Amino acid sequence: MENFNFYNPVKILFGKGKTSELSTLIPANAKVLMTYGGGSIKKNGVYEQVIQQLKPFQVVEFGGIEPNPRYETCMKAVALVKQHDIDFLLAVGGGSVLDGTKFIAAASKYAHGDPWDILSKHVLIQDAVSLGAVLTLPATGSEMNGGAVITKEETQEKLAFVSPLVMPKFSILDPVFTFSLPRHQVANGIVDAFVHVMEQYLTYPVNSPVQDRFAESLLITLIEEGNLAMQQTTPVYENRANLMWAATMALNGIIGAGVKSDWATHTIGHELTAFHGLDHAVTLAIVLPGLLRQVKEKRHEKLSQFAYRVWNIRELDSKKACEMAIDKTEAFFRSLGMLTKLHEHTIHEDTIDKIILRFGQRNMKSVGNQQDISLVEVKMILKSQL
Repeated sequence: MENFNFYNPVKILFGKGKTSELSTLIPANAKVLMTYGGGSIKKNGVYEQVIQQLKPFQVVEFGGIEPNPRYETCMKAVALVKQHDIDFLLAVGGGSVLDGTKFIAAASKYAHGDPWDILSKHVLIQDAVSLGAVLTLPATGSEMNGGAVITKEETQEKLAFVSPLVMPKFSILDPVFTFSLPRHQVANGIVDAFVHVMEQYLTYPVNSPVQDRFAESLLITLIEEGNLAMQQTTPVYENRANLMWAATMALNGIIGAGVKSDWATHTIGHELTAFHGLDHAVTLAIVLPGLLRQVKEKRHEKLSQFAYRVWNIRELDSKKACEMAIDKTEAFFRSLGMLTKLHEHTIHEDTIDKIILRFGQRNMKSVGNQQDISLVEVKMILKSQL
């Protein structure tokens, strides 16, 4: 196992009715900016519960944060933070609302030029407005980490930043809030969490059995509970609770501590969102199978372990076992309703060329934390999924 530092100060309040504790979590006399998305929280009762808890505070509302939150939208919220001297942000929604709110928190305190530099130039964040979260869509794990991904519509770019200063002070996770989610959003969350685990697990062995077994348990849980969720005509609390907690644990730092991680699937997938507006999880479902097929030789040891432990494949030929595991993974995504081929989204080879060109313009010669997937291989990965 490699050396690591682990830090996660986020307080989690998990379970039915936990929103009733919200007012005790926000600092007294705080001026709160409540952020949310397209307004679904006003239809499913979440809004009323949160507003009731915010009565002791001065509150300004900011709705309209999009899936794949846009820089341009977030900067409107930054203006409100400064106008009303806001000192606490409350994100009510899924990962996109949380990501957007994290950027708002950092950009509101950024005094060195264009806040887009936080993403494009990886400028170190020195300060941020405090924030908390009420989660309504389990997927990204953003409720328990310091990462966020923002899209700039003007330039069709989607970039990420990470800072401990934007980790939520608390996150409320009530599985009941997921009951009103459309089927495709439930599927998105399952795939997103699954690929988050894979990015940290399916790289190279570093003798980390604790992290490996933990990651495998999350993958198996997501497969089992994901299949159950898709079969249910009426949401079941325990099922939604298990999915919600699995998504949180998939990206709160624990399974990634002391191991090698990758994130090449995300790097490539972000470009599909930037150019075509695809849901984040949809891009991951497209890219991951192609990527695994491309790297099956260099990642053979962990891929065969994945085949044996997660998919219970007992094929003696390890190469065949790896191929079977990849096929099962893609079939799992498709069983959730994911379309895993580019042509199914009317995306063709010209987009692949744009992505390779953009990576080159950024002086990228390879992708992934291991820097072992060249741009030639990226093109092959995407062409294999046409």
